[in-house]
Amino acid sequence: MAKLEPAQRPLVDVTDPRVAAAIDRYWSRNIRLMCVLLVIWAIAGLGCGILFADTLNHFRVGGFPLGFWFAQQGSILVFVALILVYALALNRFDADHQRELDLLRATPARQDTDR
Repeated sequence: MAKLEPAQRPLVDVTDPRVAAAIDRYWSRNIRLMCVLLVIWAIAGLGCGILFADTLNHFRVGGFPLGFWFAQQGSILVFVALILVYALALNRFDADHQRELDLLRATPARQDTDR
């Protein structure tokens, strides 16, 4: 196996169980957020634009029935807003994850000597 140059070495030891647990927590938060945002998008796009359109058409936005508005513009605006929410949340998740990894780097892993 070739020896890695310093620039090629990973920043954290991914074989450390503490690091693996931190990575798992990061990805579970990310996937949970993604699922919630996809459900909101499905409700706005499919639900409000198609399934609930007849009920929503009793209300008007800018002179147009709300169901029509959701089918034409509303779901797109909701999608753009969800992208913004996802980007802001991921920036926060990344900062939290980086702080956690920095803390793990600063505290060495305990070695079990009672074997």
